[in-house]
Amino acid sequence: MTGVQKRKGSATRKNKINASRIAGIRLNPCYTSSLHNRAARQLGPWYTGGFMIHAEHMSSVAAIQRIEAVPMILSMVKNLTGMRFSAVARVTDKKWIACAVDDSIDFGLMPGGELVLDSTICHEIRQHRKPVIFGRASAHTIWSQHHTPRTYGLESYVSIPIITSNGEFFGTLCAIDSIPADLDDPAITQTLSSFAKLIAASLDVQRLLEESKLELTHAQTDKKLHEQFVAVLGHDLRVPLSAIRMSADLLQSKTSDVSLLRLISAIRTSSVKMGMLIENVLDMSRGRLGGGIPVRRTLVDDLKYTLEMTLDEIKLSHPSANLVTSLDIPAGVYCDVLRINQMLSNLVVNAISHGLLSAPITVIAFSEGPEIVISVANLGPPISEALIPLLFHPFTRSEIAARGEGLGLGLYIASEIAAAHSGRLSVVSNVETGTCFVARFPAQLEVGEHISAHL
Repeated sequence: MTGVQKRKGSATRKNKINASRIAGIRLNPCYTSSLHNRAARQLGPWYTGGFMIHAEHMSSVAAIQRIEAVPMILSMVKNLTGMRFSAVARVTDKKWIACAVDDSIDFGLMPGGELVLDSTICHEIRQHRKPVIFGRASAHTIWSQHHTPRTYGLESYVSIPIITSNGEFFGTLCAIDSIPADLDDPAITQTLSSFAKLIAASLDVQRLLEESKLELTHAQTDKKLHEQFVAVLGHDLRVPLSAIRMSADLLQSKTSDVSLLRLISAIRTSSVKMGMLIENVLDMSRGRLGGGIPVRRTLVDDLKYTLEMTLDEIKLSHPSANLVTSLDIPAGVYCDVLRINQMLSNLVVNAISHGLLSAPITVIAFSEGPEIVISVANLGPPISEALIPLLFHPFTRSEIAARGEGLGLGLYIASEIAAAHSGRLSVVSNVETGTCFVARFPAQLEVGEHISAHL
């Protein structure tokens, strides 16, 4: 039985951490005045008021805030353990800084808030780099005498180290509560460790993306950077992402709680999006630094059916999108069916991200002479003429995205897939008809072209 099932309704209990015992919370100046006043009343002489976060630590908070899955991870930590406070903290040799918080006990911390480092167990975890988990401090031979549970009035505690691929100790994924929790199930530790690894790998991706942008800006090719990209994306991020998906499936089979099932569904959807991000960035690395995106063209008789399946998956993950489709593709098309479906997915997701939300997205696929034609059209603000020549370059559209979605790799990869099929991707965009991307590629192999020429 999980902590959620055993302690259902515990969030409504009156017992909570006694804020007057907290040793030195320091708060971000962005807090409202009412929170300042409440913190001052509760913490008394321990309250130090607002402060300016050092730029280095602000970047750590911002990095965690950019990870889309973090809010759902924190919510899942609370539901999995039954504890009422969870957070991601940046822990250095001098600072403990909250980067993301899910608080149901009015603990008083928000992103940017600090705890005195020596008052936390994370200070010790930073040295030995091992998880610390206990469900009943008062009955534990070690933790009943430790200053942290006694200072903060803690009974249950979880803290998992977040360590990036270069060996840096970033901080911890943690949860606390003033009441006991059942944390003996090994699956809880395994799942929480997977969450911590996913956060660490996401931080790795952010770091490598920034390095890659710098390299691309100066038109340099760095083989070592390429190898790091492939290593991080191919293993360090895929492995914890697979663990997250398996954990979500396991949790779904063990609960019938509607709110928890919604969270599990959100985690699964987020993992699918992150999976697409991994593949897009990995393909960018191959295409930009490794000589083109590889394709394996074979004779395909069911391209229409596989494209329909891809569109169905997009509808499930984007239920608010209105897709109008017309697919009429003959059998016997020479193509890499997975890559063509990836191209279609990238084009449709781009239309969802940048098009008018209330207008339909039209997807048409058909044969025209010797070519297969796939078009995706949406209404909305037109793409500027100055941007169109750069549209199929990596990172371009993310810099002007109206809703700040994606990294700007989808169109670049779609264009590379079309080119790898001896085809092309073009775009027309204006106020009257909206934006339409058209991909064309030969349905049959050209003379002298080998089926696996791009392997």
